[in-house]
Amino acid sequence: MIKISNSVSLQENEIEWQFIRSSGAGGQHLNKVSTAAQIIFDINASSLPDFYKQALLKKADHRITKSGKIIIKCQASRSQDFNRQTALEQFIELVASVAIVQKRRVATKPTKGSQRRRVDAKKQKGATKALRQNKDF
Repeated sequence: MIKISNSVSLQENEIEWQFIRSSGAGGQHLNKVSTAAQIIFDINASSLPDFYKQALLKKADHRITKSGKIIIKCQASRSQDFNRQTALEQFIELVASVAIVQKRRVATKPTKGSQRRRVDAKKQKGATKALRQNKDF
């Protein structure tokens, strides 16, 4: 069981694991060992509650495809096990992030003093630029 929150958990078989070769510099070891871990998770076919599914599909994240799959690749370490743990932590963090309700922003107005200071600074800048101009015609 993969625990997402206190009330939500997933079965291990809902996540598809692939171990592929890492990209980048690394020499012979890198070219012969598949240490990078990749998670593929189908949102629509999962046992997640509908709230999680809808929120994940609406979320603007490069790891979520248009077809409704989450693909997370981790190649930070030379250890396959460490990459697997890191990818799983990233997956849990992504899924759990949709349950966090953002605080409503309360719109505020700038104070009279800050408005006055802004206008004064603009006038000063304009006066400085006016002094730079050549007015000999």
